[in-house]
Amino acid sequence: MSGRLREASAQSYGLGFESFEAVQDKRTGLDLSPDGTICFDKDFELSFELSFLRNKKTYFGYIVRVIGDDQQNIDLIYDNSSVNQDHFKLIIGEQFAPVAFDFHGDDLFAKWNRIILRFQKQKQQITVVYGNKSFSQPVKYITKGCYKILFGANQYKEFRTTDVPPMKIRHIELREAGRLAYNWPLNETDGLKATEEISHKPAAAANPIWIKKLHYEWKLLQTVTMKGYVRVGFDEKGSHVFVVGEDSLVRFSLAGNRLVTMPYQTGRQPVYVDNQVLFDTGRNRLYNVFLNEKQVSVFDTATRSWDKSGIVPQAKTYYLHANKFLSPADSSIYMLGGYGHLAYKKEVQRYHIPSGTWQQVPLRDSAFTPRYLAALGATHGGAYVMGGYGSSTGQQMLNPRNWYDLLYFDRAKRTFRKIYELKVPKEDFVFGNSMIINEQDSSYYALIFPKHQFSSELQLIKGSLTRPEFKAVGSKVPYQFIDIESFADLFYDKANGRFVAVTLYRDANLQTKVAIYSLYAPPLETVAPQMASSDDDLGRTLWGIGALVCAALLGYWLYRYMPGQLGKQKATKAPIVGPVVPAATATVAEIEAVGPEEEEIGKAVPYHSCILLFGNLQLYDEEGNEITKQFSPLVKELFLVILLYSIRWDGISSEKLKELLWFDKPSESARNNRSVNIAKLKAILDKMKHCQVSKETGYWKIKIDFEKIEVDYMHYLNLVGNRKLLSKQSIIELASITKRGNFLSNVEYEWLDSFKSEISNEIVDAYLRYAGSVKIADDAEFLVKLANYVFYFDPVNEEAMILKCKALAHLGKHSLAKTTFENFAREYNRIYGEDFRKDMPEVLHS
Repeated sequence: MSGRLREASAQSYGLGFESFEAVQDKRTGLDLSPDGTICFDKDFELSFELSFLRNKKTYFGYIVRVIGDDQQNIDLIYDNSSVNQDHFKLIIGEQFAPVAFDFHGDDLFAKWNRIILRFQKQKQQITVVYGNKSFSQPVKYITKGCYKILFGANQYKEFRTTDVPPMKIRHIELREAGRLAYNWPLNETDGLKATEEISHKPAAAANPIWIKKLHYEWKLLQTVTMKGYVRVGFDEKGSHVFVVGEDSLVRFSLAGNRLVTMPYQTGRQPVYVDNQVLFDTGRNRLYNVFLNEKQVSVFDTATRSWDKSGIVPQAKTYYLHANKFLSPADSSIYMLGGYGHLAYKKEVQRYHIPSGTWQQVPLRDSAFTPRYLAALGATHGGAYVMGGYGSSTGQQMLNPRNWYDLLYFDRAKRTFRKIYELKVPKEDFVFGNSMIINEQDSSYYALIFPKHQFSSELQLIKGSLTRPEFKAVGSKVPYQFIDIESFADLFYDKANGRFVAVTLYRDANLQTKVAIYSLYAPPLETVAPQMASSDDDLGRTLWGIGALVCAALLGYWLYRYMPGQLGKQKATKAPIVGPVVPAATATVAEIEAVGPEEEEIGKAVPYHSCILLFGNLQLYDEEGNEITKQFSPLVKELFLVILLYSIRWDGISSEKLKELLWFDKPSESARNNRSVNIAKLKAILDKMKHCQVSKETGYWKIKIDFEKIEVDYMHYLNLVGNRKLLSKQSIIELASITKRGNFLSNVEYEWLDSFKSEISNEIVDAYLRYAGSVKIADDAEFLVKLANYVFYFDPVNEEAMILKCKALAHLGKHSLAKTTFENFAREYNRIYGEDFRKDMPEVLHS
């Protein structure tokens, strides 16, 4: 997607006003003197900059009311009831001034426009200046000189009003006799007060929309849940997101924030795992691209029907997370790369729309290596492709890696040209499917995320098309990532000047949750100076590597000897292994959960000599080097199965290993595979020291010296193993372990499911047993944290919800208790498809 972003017109601060789209008591107002009035002895002027928000239903209401001594009102309003007349009107008392005005062309929406109201007491007139024009109107001032100045909606005495146009204002100034007396920039990001820079008298905002926040924080616009696989497309001209499901299509209007569901009149439309959707603005068509089946189905919004249905799936090659773009110049759809059946793809495929034919584009000596999870941005002559994940050969087993190259695909020449390569970051990342190209300033915007995390986050970056550098902009978007079950895309809504991010996640119930977010352009840079370069430290900064700090060594420690566990262990307290969540990336629940005890945990040294199984699997050697990436997929699974069976059952037999890992191979082949991969595993673990593979007793084991190497899973077992009631300190230790994430959250094996289920149940039971032993009045604040710990593993745990609501109510935080209940009820309905049957009073008195 290409095109100039409206960065000059979309200034990144000011106050936006909720208008007729909101109910009356939710509309925005600004009172410049909430504690009284502002008094002037001499002539004074009020000036401010004004712009209107686009695509709203009603443009009518009060820009500003200036009320003198509660007697005389002078109002500036916008009245669009007359089509062919000027719309800005001045009201004095109960009379319209004879002169009205407008701004030229699209200026009212496309730029900031300064308006000045000069209150000239000596001349007994008011002068209105708009742009480079002005007019004056006689006024008989009947006041002593003290004023209420109210923008938008207000509840002030008999002058109250809820009529307010959808506007935004900034740079409010008051001058007396030419001297600047008050100045409100309106550059806040939150809160109900607007700072005043001269006299330090803040204004009061009701229901504010702080524009600066809209340029930094992604706003969740809508969520939709649909059956099966779902794909999304974007109508740039109409500002619509199309969500294509098997039984119906959902059209989401960005301008009006409205959903329209369209059940298909032609029956079920298949959506397979590697389908892609594009919207053709030239032909006003929506395409469902069956890349594997080499077919394209076209949707007619008028008849709500597809021109093809019942497309039968072919023997799957799969092109998961392939990139796509539509080329109006040759009326074609191009598809690049993808992944499926243990192979990364490098094909460029072309579908010619008029003829309905497919072809594979021949490439010679191409710089485009096999990959998926790359980002693509189309231009008039072709497309830029950024990064991804793949291998030089295309085979998954042969040294897969992250790519950080920027390529340009020339459509006419059928060639790829490499522009540059970013330096490899400490923490790898991949890309959302699309990027936004701005050729005028040679920049791009793209979404990045770490593919090795399930509970992940998308980060918008702004990069250069000519230099290997980029910076993070805006806040992060939550993203649950499992390869074939997830998808993320990025669009640009030109009409409203904002980015649109869409995430898809298909859950265990085979339902896909679609989340649509927006962020206004230009996005503000993320507050972290070191993120503005692409040096080796960037990746670590970008993904909050501070979150990967654990309490690694709290004194000398030894483990008690426990039957069935590894090595010789002495009775002593185990250390706390787990990171502290940094304030910049923590969720509300996590921030609430951090107490003084946990702050002490945060005073930690970097990881070294440890094996971390909660969250992402990570191994660190004595020097603090992470060696996890040296595992191939099979060696990683071999390591985990031997380690877990060693800890729980004192080892695993060769027969059981064959059953789990090589069940499809004859005995001789399985034995050879095991020998090769055991040798690879030994070579990697040698770098850890004090950790080795053994078969001394006839069972495969991993022997660990727990005095030298920390294992968070062992610490966990020592805490919960005897199922006794834990102390508060033990609960805090358990939380410090589990805050890294669920057990082995980035790996999925069938044999591992029982481990994960058992551990989750044990953790929740431990938390709730402790909660049952404490009276709410004795430790309400900690019980709120405890409930948050439970929600981390079970978001619809009724006991935890009741506990949190009661504890918050005891603390006097009734609105937070109500919000907790409402969020729980909403999530309950989403998961179970039925309403939660208790109401808030029942919860508090249960």
